[in-house]
Order: sequence, then C-alpha cells, then structure tokens
Amino acid sequence: MFDERKVQMELAGRTLTFSTGKIARQSCGAVMVQYGDTVLLSTVNRSKEPRKENDFFPLTVDYIEKFYAAGKFPGGFNKREGKPSTNATLTARLIDRPIRPMFPDGFNYDVHIVNTVFSFDEKNTPDYLGIIGSSMALMLSDLPFLGPVAGVVIGYKNGEFILNPTPEDLETSELELSVAGTREAINMVEAGANELDEETMLKAIMFAHENIKKICDFQEAFAKEVGKEKMEFVKPEVMPLVKNFIDERGMERLQAAVLTLGKKNREEAVDSLEEELLETFKVENYGEGEEVEIPEDVLIEFKGYYHDLMKKLVRDAILYHKHRADGRKTTEIRPLFAEVNCLPIPHGSAMFTRGETQAVVITTLGTKEDEQLVDDLEKEYYKKFYLHYNFPPYSVGETGRMGSPGRSCMTSIWGAGRTFLIRLIISRSSARRFWM
Repeated sequence: MFDERKVQMELAGRTLTFSTGKIARQSCGAVMVQYGDTVLLSTVNRSKEPRKENDFFPLTVDYIEKFYAAGKFPGGFNKREGKPSTNATLTARLIDRPIRPMFPDGFNYDVHIVNTVFSFDEKNTPDYLGIIGSSMALMLSDLPFLGPVAGVVIGYKNGEFILNPTPEDLETSELELSVAGTREAINMVEAGANELDEETMLKAIMFAHENIKKICDFQEAFAKEVGKEKMEFVKPEVMPLVKNFIDERGMERLQAAVLTLGKKNREEAVDSLEEELLETFKVENYGEGEEVEIPEDVLIEFKGYYHDLMKKLVRDAILYHKHRADGRKTTEIRPLFAEVNCLPIPHGSAMFTRGETQAVVITTLGTKEDEQLVDDLEKEYYKKFYLHYNFPPYSVGETGRMGSPGRSCMTSIWGAGRTFLIRLIISRSSARRFWM
C-alpha cells in the first residue's frame, strides 16, 4: 500500500532517520524525522499560483507540539490543548530564519511549512530537528529550494564540545549554541554562554558547521533518490519600459533622496520623487487626464523596481562609499542618552535613546504568588522573569491596529530570584524599508 523510503545516519552516537511515502502523501513534500525516540513530521505545501501583487516571500512556518508527544495530559481544568506556547512560537521563528533566505528572489508563491512533534523522549529536543525536517521536506518537494539547510545545538563542558546535548547536559553546560546553515556557510546563530572567550565561540561554530555539512550531504543523497522534479522558476524580468524610464530619469535623484538626513525628510524625499516619476511616466506613456490610469501590472512593476533600486542604492552607499543613509560613517555610532527613574510610580523605569530610536523600560516587582507555572512539553517549572515587548505603530510614525503582541514581539528570558516583569515600548528611528 505504501511506497515508504527510509535512510539512516549516525549523529552524535544516535541514529537520525528520514522516512517518506507513508504519511502526508498529498503534501508537496513530507518527511518523518526520528532522532532517538523523538519523532517529528515536517510537511511543505505551496499555492497553485503566485501572489503577483506581493513584494515579499509569503512563507509561513508552524511548529506544533502536543502533550501527548511526551505522554502527558495538558494542564488546566479542561485538559485541552491550548494555543501555541511561547517556546513553540520561538521554535517556529528559529526554523523560519535559516529557511527563508534559501528561496530564489522573486518567488512569491504561498509556502506553508508545518512541523508536528509526534513523540518526545525528553532527551533529543525537536527544535533543531524542525530545521532539518523542514529542509528535507523542501528538498523532496517540487519547490525551487536552494538548500539543503541543517541545524544543530552545541554544548560545552569540561573543555569539550557536545553535539546535540540533552536537556540534562545543558543544565551543566557553559554554552547553548544553536547554529544553522548550508554546506557552504552559516546563516543563523543563536547562543547563550557563561562568558566564554571569542576563540572558544568560534571553535564551537566551526564544530557545528562540520556536522551541518554532514547532515546536508545526507539530505542531498536522499533527495536525489526519492525527490520530485523541481518546478521551473525564473525571476521575471522587469519591463524594459519601466526599467529604462526609472534608470534614466530617477537613478541620480533617487540616490540623493535616500541619503537625505533625517528619517522624516528622507521618507518625504523618496515618496515625493516616486509620485513625480509616476506622474511623468503616466503622461508620457498613457496620456494626461484624471481618467487615465496606469495598468495595474505596470504599476506593480514600477513600484517594485523603484523600491528594489532604492534598497540597492542604500546598500551600495554603505558598502562602497562607507556612507550611511543618515549621514554617519561606518565607524560612527548614533548619539546615546540614558535616564533612570523617569516615571514616579512604577517600581523601576528607564529610558534609553540611540539617535531616533528609543526604549522606555518599566519594571514591576512581585512576590512568590506572581510566579507563573509553565506546563511545557519538556517539563513543568515556575517562571520568575517575564519580558513583554511592545512595538506599537506610533513607534515608526505610522497608523495601525493596537492589539496583543504577535509572533514578531515574542521573546523568552529566564531568571531566578524575586519575581519581576519588564515591559518595553520601542520607538524606531527607521521604518522597515530603511532598516540597515
């Protein structure tokens, strides 16, 4: 009934197994990953048609862990699985970061990666397996994935590096280093360490990369054996009509606009130039009059190429002319300012300013009763340190809906001692399109 294919390799004294063809057979790509007795299903699917109006890659990564994977009941009165935990959300982001850049520029199909933990042996954590499984599922699919990618965790104890340490190992480890990358390079690093020197950290990263290369080779061999034929994808060429017009009429003026000092002044210069060029383009190619409109596909091309050129000019100014958009040299930092006790009632408060970027930090102290009991897949524990990170729309001078923090605002910090809560309100000097 099933045409199941399975391969195995030894990794850190344990067996890493890939199997496909038995579960989730209707997905574009699906693989069951087993490491020890931890089992995770990674699937990938794509939309039938691209989002032509998008100027970004619409990738969604979900990481799903249920208590049944560890043979546990969910906490609470109803004994039902709830919304994803903070750890699950952070793991989804951990998987997303090394995967997202491995798609060709201009690929605008909706892609949905789902990693589901089926079994957890409390020794082999499924977070880095999510990176490996997602990459393997993409390699087996027809998507134009530029991988493979692999992830590992490195510990450090008694002068020795530990590959994929167990939670018990990490309790006494001086390092918890998550690394992901391709055969050629590292593209994601996340670490916590007990004041290790740079040389040790560098050796840890290199040790991680050596093992990443082995896992990438393993994925590639399996994909060659059972993978689907890749879909043909070539980034569409920009319309010559649009490209030639912007290059000839707007290149030099846009270069000056992106180097305008001051965020607001820079935005106004870039936006006003875009409006002027659009109007001139419309008149020259489609005629005058309010009833005359630029065709939607041409308008999308125009705006997309204009903003791509803007980013390229900013990048070139930094790399080749050592000149930032705000006028600083690459060796200069923004003016710094810090102040404490800036609010009268809260237990603690501070404000930190770097250029036009500000953070207002408010601390609330609590008692033993304010600790949070966390019923996690791995273990049950009390959390004494909470960090709430808020990034409201006014932070960048924009309008928008105010709501609870989403995936982009989640973080996780652990502490001991007296219970306390820290809240951050961020003001960014640069809108998303000017982040450098």
